[in-house]
Amino acid sequence: MPIKIPNKLPATKTLTEENIFVITETRALTQDIRPLKIAILNLMPTKIETETQLARLLGNSPLQVELTLLHTESYKSKNINEEHMLSFYKTFAEVEDETFDGMVITGAPVEQMEFEDVLYWDELCRIFEWTKTHVTSTFHICWGAQAGLYYHYGIKKHPLQEKLFGVYEHQVEHKSSILFRGFDDVFYVPHSRHTTILREDVEKVPQLKILASSPDAGLYVISTSRGRQIFVTGHSEYDAKTLDNEYRRDVAAGLPIAVPQHYFPDDDPSRPPIVSWRSHANLLYSNWLNYFVYQVTPYDITKIKQ
Repeated sequence: MPIKIPNKLPATKTLTEENIFVITETRALTQDIRPLKIAILNLMPTKIETETQLARLLGNSPLQVELTLLHTESYKSKNINEEHMLSFYKTFAEVEDETFDGMVITGAPVEQMEFEDVLYWDELCRIFEWTKTHVTSTFHICWGAQAGLYYHYGIKKHPLQEKLFGVYEHQVEHKSSILFRGFDDVFYVPHSRHTTILREDVEKVPQLKILASSPDAGLYVISTSRGRQIFVTGHSEYDAKTLDNEYRRDVAAGLPIAVPQHYFPDDDPSRPPIVSWRSHANLLYSNWLNYFVYQVTPYDITKIKQ
């Protein structure tokens, strides 16, 4: 089934070229079906890149998905033109009376700041609280996962001695988790962050389960027992060139940055990177949509309960 996206969203052309079945709002009006309503709170400065990455994965499913793109009202991104935001994005205030089958809260380049110092922290806290009664399952990514764990469970993030940057081996810890149904014994995930969550802090919270982790990258996926909240520390959604672009951006800016680990052949940035995480990324998102959104959301989504 197709993913329903706003008319003229830049992602449409990219996804169509990749044989991802998309359907615009206009065409969707002619179909008698209730799509899954998925909200994306996009906190990344690279709005178009991030929305395309997530639409690609959410669209690779037999379920019809309707995307609603959200941005913070208390902070306006400086890296995207205002016309794009006005055309395709809504604020939380515009949707807070609605209910959604699922929601994705992205990462943000603010991880080295204290949570309370982030300009939109108060607004984000209101959104976190709202998801508990208005969203069937919320999927938090990277800094969004750290922020969610801090808000909901008081779990703090901790600085790393050096940036975790590259593609790392992971294993499923909770073997019966249907979020990882069909996964290989070892799978790969990109990471790009300066902070981490400690295992001992998560294990103190009885409502949380550690589902997957990495010997080098630490905890990867943490979930509540019914999957109403899922916290993902890595970036399975990344494109083949995302780490490459981050690396070359920092090199050009004269910032201290190491070559991303396990990414370029023989760690040689002059060679094209090897994509080793694409199949598992697609499986992760399709499992989330199927088992934690579609299978459990009520047909009348106004009946979502905490």
